[in-house]
Amino acid sequence: MIQILGLSKSYGEQVLFKNLSFSINRGDKIGLVGRNGVGKSTLFAMLLDDIEPDDGSILFPRNYRIGHVKQYINFTQSTALEEGCLGLQDEEKHNHWKVEKVLSGLGFNKDDLSKHPSVFSGGYQIRLNLAKVLVSFPDLLLLDEPNNYLDIVATRWLTGFLKSWKTEIMLITHDRNFMDNITTHTMIIHRNTVKKNSGDTAKLYNQIAQEEEIHEKTRIRDEKERKKTELFIRRFRAKARLGGMVQSRIKTLQKREKQDKLKKIDNLEFTFNTAPFPAAQMMQAYNIGFSYDQNEANLIDDFSISLGKRERICVIGRNGRGKSTLLRILAGELKSQLGNIKMHAAVKIGYFGQSNIARLRENKTVLEEVGEGNPNSLPQNVRNICGAMMFSGDDALKKIKLLSGGEKSRVLLGRLLMSPSNLLLLDEPTNHLDMESCDALLESIDNFDGSLVIVSHNEMILNAIANRFIIFDRGRVTVFDGTYGEFLQKIGWQDEEGEYRKQKKKNVVAVDRKALKKMKGKLIQDRSQILNPLGLRIKELERVIAGKEKEMHQTTAFLVKASTKGDVSAITELSQKHHELRSHIDSLYGQMEESLSKYEKKCEYYKQRLAEFDTEKQKDSP
Repeated sequence: MIQILGLSKSYGEQVLFKNLSFSINRGDKIGLVGRNGVGKSTLFAMLLDDIEPDDGSILFPRNYRIGHVKQYINFTQSTALEEGCLGLQDEEKHNHWKVEKVLSGLGFNKDDLSKHPSVFSGGYQIRLNLAKVLVSFPDLLLLDEPNNYLDIVATRWLTGFLKSWKTEIMLITHDRNFMDNITTHTMIIHRNTVKKNSGDTAKLYNQIAQEEEIHEKTRIRDEKERKKTELFIRRFRAKARLGGMVQSRIKTLQKREKQDKLKKIDNLEFTFNTAPFPAAQMMQAYNIGFSYDQNEANLIDDFSISLGKRERICVIGRNGRGKSTLLRILAGELKSQLGNIKMHAAVKIGYFGQSNIARLRENKTVLEEVGEGNPNSLPQNVRNICGAMMFSGDDALKKIKLLSGGEKSRVLLGRLLMSPSNLLLLDEPTNHLDMESCDALLESIDNFDGSLVIVSHNEMILNAIANRFIIFDRGRVTVFDGTYGEFLQKIGWQDEEGEYRKQKKKNVVAVDRKALKKMKGKLIQDRSQILNPLGLRIKELERVIAGKEKEMHQTTAFLVKASTKGDVSAITELSQKHHELRSHIDSLYGQMEESLSKYEKKCEYYKQRLAEFDTEKQKDSP
């Protein structure tokens, strides 16, 4: 167990956190969340002893090892495999196969293993550092935004790898789906303190919202009571006969702790400005071909697509295959060497590219850079957009060189909002945003009335918005019509096919007919024992909900009658009852949703298992 006791850290007047106390227990996989700038990476640095806290201590067990991914590059070996093997512990120095397995999962092919580490891109060099950490199997693995240098296939592999991780993990990521699939606990740095809960991010955020709502209601009620007490004291302080009561009220007031009003936390709130579009088709791309090196095969070859109104297209695939290049071609930043693109005259493109962050001028202010999105816009409009991007007041006058990566991403989004558009081209817009900002972006995309083409490896986004895909896989670029779930079911990733077959073969073993029949019978019996109680629970909840809703309808009718008569006593009593019934019904619906979800998941599980037995039976038939 690691114990963190009374940890505090400030930089000048900026307080990151104070009196932080929590523990990391054996086997905990903790997702660390919180807004950008609250101190998540600082806490990691303290665990690594790179930063000293202002106060407090961290207690580790003896010989406890911590692993983290180094961002700087310092390779000493002549091949990627040899470099990866440096992460192996002494007793495993000859287990090269473990390193090969991890490197393969992270996207290195067999030829890559013998290449010098210096020939790889920056992203793949960081992956090599990640592989060295993973094969060392530390007691505590610290991962800070690993998705920023992993593509979707490597992220899916890492998810499965970390699910079976035996020791402790602390993970920082903006990808809610990735975090929730791995972690057992979620911990948030919020209002300069920390809260740790078992369960996923949604559970923790909902709990905090409820607690803060209760705090505010309690504070308002307490403030009213305090004012009444102060009025009583002022009114009767001079009355000798009431002196004892007055003194008692004064002492009560002094003992009662005054609750402060919670400071408002700024949220990223914005809506993309949609330009009208009169036609059905926005763009047609015909037989697009492109290569950075004319002596090599095309990066994009013979690619065609037609783009209509209110499309939601996600571009997916491994890094380095041409996703960002395709977006630059569609945005008009690059010209394709083959084929052509026909664009409707009314199309107005809003383009967000990762390379555009580097184009922000360091000595310009946020206000100046956002204003560049539309030089003809009124100064107040620019100010309003800066405020929506959480750069209100003097923050809008900050120099770009002083901003973090996430803040620079918000500046780019601000520039995008300045001009109306009806076609958004977004290249990994969530990379430097925190979870709250990602949620705001997802909501604004959902409300956007134009079309969208987005490069993303965030599976939450892919599941939430996409109805078409441009897929870079199997050495070609193809278009798939359907949801992400349908893509995984019907096509899937080439790199996962072999693993899928091995897993299926492992799960469904070859057995003789008699044993197969016995196993299937046991599975059916287990299904009944699991599903029947769940079914009865759902029926009981339906019965209780129906009764409570009937009771609430009656209470509402009585409340209307009491209001007509002006019966204050009855109105108060019935209003309280109505509120209690509503709360109870909401709780029952929550239980119903949880029970139905569990029932459906179990049904699907047993359906798949029984199908596997039937498949095995057909194989065994003469």
